[in-house]
Amino acid sequence: MKRQNQSSVVEFILLGFSNFPELQEQLFGVFLAVYLVTLMGNAIIIVIIALEQSLHVPMYLFLQNLSVVDMSFSAVIMPEMLVVLTREKTSISFVSCFAQMYFILFFGGTECFLLGAMAYDRFAAICHPLSYPMIMNKRVFMKLLITSWTLGFMLGTVQTSWVSSFPFCGPNEINHISCETPAVLELACADTFLFEIYAFTGTILIIMVPFVLILLSYIWILFAILRMPSATGRQKAFSTCASHLTSVTLFYGTASMTYLQPKSGYSPETKKLMSLSYSLLTPLLNPLIYSFRNSEMKRALMKLWRRRVDLHTF
Repeated sequence: MKRQNQSSVVEFILLGFSNFPELQEQLFGVFLAVYLVTLMGNAIIIVIIALEQSLHVPMYLFLQNLSVVDMSFSAVIMPEMLVVLTREKTSISFVSCFAQMYFILFFGGTECFLLGAMAYDRFAAICHPLSYPMIMNKRVFMKLLITSWTLGFMLGTVQTSWVSSFPFCGPNEINHISCETPAVLELACADTFLFEIYAFTGTILIIMVPFVLILLSYIWILFAILRMPSATGRQKAFSTCASHLTSVTLFYGTASMTYLQPKSGYSPETKKLMSLSYSLLTPLLNPLIYSFRNSEMKRALMKLWRRRVDLHTF
């Protein structure tokens, strides 16, 4: 239709790290290892929470959904990036490129809102422990969960539809690791000023607002921690909060730098590194930060392991 009449581009070329041919093999090995560990770590969390009835509470169900998002987010980007690393140039069809863009936005947006919901859950549990069952009842939990996924879906649908409506008449080389919006937008042969205003506003609402709310939640949580009588309890809680905030800052910080200004002045290599931090590192770190340092998760893992050993024994 309109796009076909105006666009001469039928496929794009993903350049990835073709500027560093001598590093391609090493990068392939590192990224493959990270991808496999990411899939395994998040899959373990999903299975443990699904099988262990005692973990069917909002905190762990949020974690389970976060693992689904992280695993999916990684699966959307990493296989294609690994293919790019095995070749000098990799072609991707117009439809496949925008399908990848849609799922990056869908899962990325969902993660933004999920992290906000998780921070609110922790704030309610730590700062209002007595009224927590009423604050975070099943109805509230389901509303937060459905809203997070719905807003992610809407973000992907609106933004991908808008960008795909621009004419692309050449060149067709995407100097990036994936079909992310800013990288593809640079190839549009049309005025994208209105979209850039939308992108700036949308990023403020989708990334910066949840990030600020998370920071405020953790400030209140820290005040609650300072009132704890046990020094050991305070130290453990501070350690947990610090690791959570590190992950959140890494994800929101680099994502906002990428999407606040789609046509920013950062070099292509800087943009690739920023993209790797939230598409590669965050899905890898989240299972370690949110789950495997958690004593209840470790107990549930050991319980399931012993159960499996007992089954094999008998």
